[in-house]
Amino acid sequence: MNRIHRYLGVAAVLGGALLTLAVAAPAALAVIPDPGGGPAPAAQPAVQTIVAGGMPGWQIILIAAGAALVAAVTAVLLDRAWMTRRSVTARAS
Repeated sequence: MNRIHRYLGVAAVLGGALLTLAVAAPAALAVIPDPGGGPAPAAQPAVQTIVAGGMPGWQIILIAAGAALVAAVTAVLLDRAWMTRRSVTARAS
């Protein structure tokens, strides 16, 4: 029964990831349509950006990977603690 629960958990995680990607993909791939047919827009003067705000992509990826690693380690430790407690309880009765 334990193996079945583990497979169902993996299937649920993969299904959730697939659902998340399916929901987020339209927003991530959205583009502003070209109106076309109108007069050509006037040339905009070049603007030099002095300070750019925000966080670089590599830092975001690093934070996400760190959070995933912490979650995975926590899950493994909790599972081992739960299995140890369960086997001790089973032997005692």
